[in-house]
Amino acid sequence: MINKRLRIAFQGERGAYSEMAIILKFPESTAIPLKSFHDVFETVINDLNDLAVVPIENSIEGSVNETYDLLLQDQIYISGEIFQRINHCLIVNRDYKKIINVYSHPQALGQCRNYIESKKLEPIPMYDTAGAVKFIKENKMIRSAAIASRRAAEIHEMEILEEGIEDKKNNFTRFFVLSKQPLTKPLGKDRTSIIFSLEHKPGSLYNILKQFSQQNINLTKIESRPTKETPWEYYFYVDFDGHYNDEKVMLTLNRIKIQTKFFKLLGSYPKGIF
Repeated sequence: MINKRLRIAFQGERGAYSEMAIILKFPESTAIPLKSFHDVFETVINDLNDLAVVPIENSIEGSVNETYDLLLQDQIYISGEIFQRINHCLIVNRDYKKIINVYSHPQALGQCRNYIESKKLEPIPMYDTAGAVKFIKENKMIRSAAIASRRAAEIHEMEILEEGIEDKKNNFTRFFVLSKQPLTKPLGKDRTSIIFSLEHKPGSLYNILKQFSQQNINLTKIESRPTKETPWEYYFYVDFDGHYNDEKVMLTLNRIKIQTKFFKLLGSYPKGIF
């Protein structure tokens, strides 16, 4: 029997850090580049691709809000996580002149803010790091640079002026692996992600967090996002250790559900290696 080669969607062009995360985790797969995060989610939901890999947070610049918003809206599950070291390069056309501006994704521009200011370059946001490299090459922009990976420079046969230009060297991005079906079997070192909203009254969040404390469940992240429906009301995204089929996790989630206005299990998945 021939094993099926997984098709894994990512947002951006070839050479994007999302593609590098796919190569790291699934070296025998086929990475499928797509223009938008919405397209990435839709192709998995509609069975056009087997999985997706999307960024969820960066250790320097924080969360990727669009990913959180799509996790709320779509019927899709987290089935894994990947930690990818981010090493940014300043990339130019080989016939470049004095550089006056630099293109990249807003997160990458933020991660290189001090460097960009020290070089007196104008930062210009793009939809993708590797897409910025492709853009300045196709438009023969000899006074512009891009910030992206070494792989993006190699793919487009561009010159690297400087490598490791990120302001902080402990620069990692956490990616989620997304699938249409949840993982039901605990693997021993699991993490679970949920979303919920609450009544806007004193003590409502405390009462939820207390449930985790009572069962000695370690919370690894809490993120809030506006509901976009009622001003000053929020969805809470919570990551914690354990699998939703673990007895104490199941008990805790059942207690939480009856206290929330909205509750959604995003999935349980093996922890990534940092």
